[in-house]
Amino acid sequence: MQAKGTPDMLQDKDRIFTNLYGFQDFGLKGAQSRGNWDGTKGLIEKGRDWIIDEMKSSGMRGRGGAGFPTGLKWSFMPKESDGRPSYLVVNADEGEPGTCKDREIMRNDPHTLIEGCLLAGFAMNAHAGYIYIRGEFYHEASNLQIAIDQAYEAGLLGKNACGSGWDFDLYVHLGAGAYICGEETALIESLEGKKGQPRLKPPFPANAGLYGCPTTVNNVESIAAVPSILRRGGAWFSSFGRENNHGTKLFAISGHVEKPCTVEEAMSIPLRELIDKHCGGVRGGWDNLLAVIPGGSSVPLMPKDVCDNVLMDFDGLREVGSGLGTAAVIVMDKSTDIVYAIARLSEFYKHESCGQCTPCREGTGWMARIMARMVRGQATLDEIDMLWDVTKQVEGHTICALGDAAAWPIQGLIRHFRPEMERRIKEYRARIAA
Repeated sequence: MQAKGTPDMLQDKDRIFTNLYGFQDFGLKGAQSRGNWDGTKGLIEKGRDWIIDEMKSSGMRGRGGAGFPTGLKWSFMPKESDGRPSYLVVNADEGEPGTCKDREIMRNDPHTLIEGCLLAGFAMNAHAGYIYIRGEFYHEASNLQIAIDQAYEAGLLGKNACGSGWDFDLYVHLGAGAYICGEETALIESLEGKKGQPRLKPPFPANAGLYGCPTTVNNVESIAAVPSILRRGGAWFSSFGRENNHGTKLFAISGHVEKPCTVEEAMSIPLRELIDKHCGGVRGGWDNLLAVIPGGSSVPLMPKDVCDNVLMDFDGLREVGSGLGTAAVIVMDKSTDIVYAIARLSEFYKHESCGQCTPCREGTGWMARIMARMVRGQATLDEIDMLWDVTKQVEGHTICALGDAAAWPIQGLIRHFRPEMERRIKEYRARIAA
């Protein structure tokens, strides 16, 4: 099941993030030696419409999980100011369990992100950008601030950035580690100094975002890829992956593999090829695979028979009842207590719910408590169906997607591993009856 545009391995010449592992200097000199800040002024001089058109033609979909077309999102920003400033906000919260790709960019290749902020800010008529970074990312925030200071000193940021005539300032803001602040409107609330709770939409951030002004929130990887896309052309980026699933992508593979890693690959690469070629395979061999969560903890797991042939892109994973999400691949072999693993995620989402929406506030607690009893086998068989019903009461009934994120792992467990849940319950009943 090999798709057009999915080579066996992405060639080094096509990689965007060439210092992903930190073997080279993360600073300005190292970045410039790798091609960053090359002709940035010329890209700006081509104009906003050209930049947005190139982003649209690239086919890039947001790398933060939702997968909304990046160029289209930028085009929603007002072309003429009504007196209010416009803002670019970069979502570097990365609180999704299993996800560890954006931190590698900020720690080892921060100038890709900084240059991307300047280009994206210009395209959206924004003179200021804010990078909202998770508070625990100390080294990432430190390296990012050092790189920003270097860019200011070299005249690449600030007044007349890169000699382009465009003024652009960039700020780093540390959050307090709340998962909910990865949701764009909760992030904006936190950035304004308020409690991180999602806003009702509309109005959308492009109309009324940060401080009530037009704002676009983008993921780190999305923005950091922009300079390479503009230099090489949207057509180059769209040559990778299947239709509607274009480009290169950072995949963070963890769990029961021989060599966990974060790697840049072409979209639509088969999951098995991704694991075998970059991670040395599943621990104990492919036949020892039990399940994979393909896109961070919020998407449904897939059993081995689905993993055998699935393609790693938005559409391929949706077709098998899961999702690409952040492309954080969590691999679980047959030693895994799969019910406990999902119960642990349920506890996480209960803890991280902001409590604003009743279905999420109450539902995540219900799900976590039932899952805790499922782990021990102390539930009843009919509670499996009750648990499914509770997930459906939560899914799609909240302001943001945290309710969905809490429901989907459990739905995947019931869909694919119901016999294991039933076995525990029957064995527990047999023990207490003996």
